[in-house]
Parts: sequence; structure tokens; C-alpha cells
Amino acid sequence: MDDLPTAQLEALRDLARKKTGAAVPFVNISAARALTDLGLAERSQEGWDITPAGAAYLARQGGPPSEA
Repeated sequence: MDDLPTAQLEALRDLARKKTGAAVPFVNISAARALTDLGLAERSQEGWDITPAGAAYLARQGGPPSEA
């Protein structure tokens, strides 16, 4: 998979932080939808969640999510 656009990468990092229980800003809806189409996120009752594929993508991009 190629590099994600900045908005999608930031949304994916937010979803990774959300999974750890951290408070995150509202996730960009269009970015989250694109991540869902790529299999990197999934829709949930709380909005969107990162998938194992999304976590693996972040790991390949240099490790843990950055703090925003």
C-alpha cells in the first residue's frame, strides 16, 4: 500500500490513540471513510476504530502514533 494522504494518516493515528483510551479530537469523516474502504478502519458505535491492518500500517510507517 502506498503512503496515505496527510489527513488519512492523521486520522489513523487518532484512531490508534483512541484505541489506547486517549482522548482524541473528532476524526475527519471523509478520511475515516477512505480508511474504511482500505480496510484500515471500521465503523463502530463510537464512530470509527482502527483495524489490525491499520495498526500494522502505522507500525510499518515508523512505530507508535505521534502525539498531536
